[in-house]
Amino acid sequence: MSLTLRTTLGCTEAIISDGGGLKQFYRVANVLSQDFNVKFSINEDDFDTIDWEFRFKGQNLTLHYSIYNGISIFPTKTRDALNKENKAVVELAGALEGKMLNEEQRNIA
Repeated sequence: MSLTLRTTLGCTEAIISDGGGLKQFYRVANVLSQDFNVKFSINEDDFDTIDWEFRFKGQNLTLHYSIYNGISIFPTKTRDALNKENKAVVELAGALEGKMLNEEQRNIA
């Protein structure tokens, strides 16, 4: 996993995997649930995208999956996102990257 940040949506978006599939999306969701006590509140599942909303440190964020763009996390309000929501994305993505790398290293050993 290599964390990339971009702002093309008008907010900070953390790219978890630009080529990740459904299996990896559910793996990320599981890590968020178990290691960060995230509870997904709104789940929108379409043919080619999935958006699961959740709160992290009081901020509304979205875990997103697209068959075209992979897996990412961004503020739910996108263009209207507050600075603290963008900071929460960066903080969560950095912590998530560490957890995912540790998990991958355990699976290799």
